[in-house]
Amino acid sequence: MSTPIFQISDLRKHYGRGQSRFDALKGVSFDIHGGESVAIVGKSGSGKSTLMHLLALLDAPDSGSIALDGVDTATLRGGTLNKTRNKTFGFVFQQFFLTGNDSVLENVILPLKIAGVGRTERKRRGMAALEQLELADKARSKALNLSGGQKQRVVIARALVNNPRILFADEPTGNLDTATGAVVEDILFTLNREHGITLVVVTHDEELAARCDRRIVIRDGLIVDETTKDAA
Repeated sequence: MSTPIFQISDLRKHYGRGQSRFDALKGVSFDIHGGESVAIVGKSGSGKSTLMHLLALLDAPDSGSIALDGVDTATLRGGTLNKTRNKTFGFVFQQFFLTGNDSVLENVILPLKIAGVGRTERKRRGMAALEQLELADKARSKALNLSGGQKQRVVIARALVNNPRILFADEPTGNLDTATGAVVEDILFTLNREHGITLVVVTHDEELAARCDRRIVIRDGLIVDETTKDAA
């Protein structure tokens, strides 16, 4: 098999000091290969969200290492770190984090503005992402006027607009009803299968986790189980 897109070795992370110290991660190691779908499963406080933030380079571990395409991410600084994060990753969160009074298109192209992409190219790529999510007709609508399912599809479009290689989804169906959540799940796994996007899902939803190629269970900051779909 090719070199893993992620190589995670002995990750440790704590918050606070003394009696208030909380060890969120206590030595976590695993690899993720390009094109995989991986579920990180655990209850609230298990360390799964901390792990995702470290993988997405939104925070740094206290010790241990994360290699991205064989490069130690601890060596990435400043503009290089921001560029890597912006071009490599897409994010889909349970909370939509949309600006309600802005149009759908304006919300989608925000990462391109941050990346310094020109106005014409921003619009072209934003509309292409909306068409992919069957939302082109909502481009001029205010985000606040959308349904929950439509908002989550806008979030996915925003995550895709920079053509990311890795998509992080943190409880992506947590705010949706069952039927709408199933539609959003189908979109995510279609992107994984048909476009080769590596999908990392953080969830406590066992049914969602079961759709992934691999399921990593984390409890009290440690991996306590790891299964593949074929072995499950």
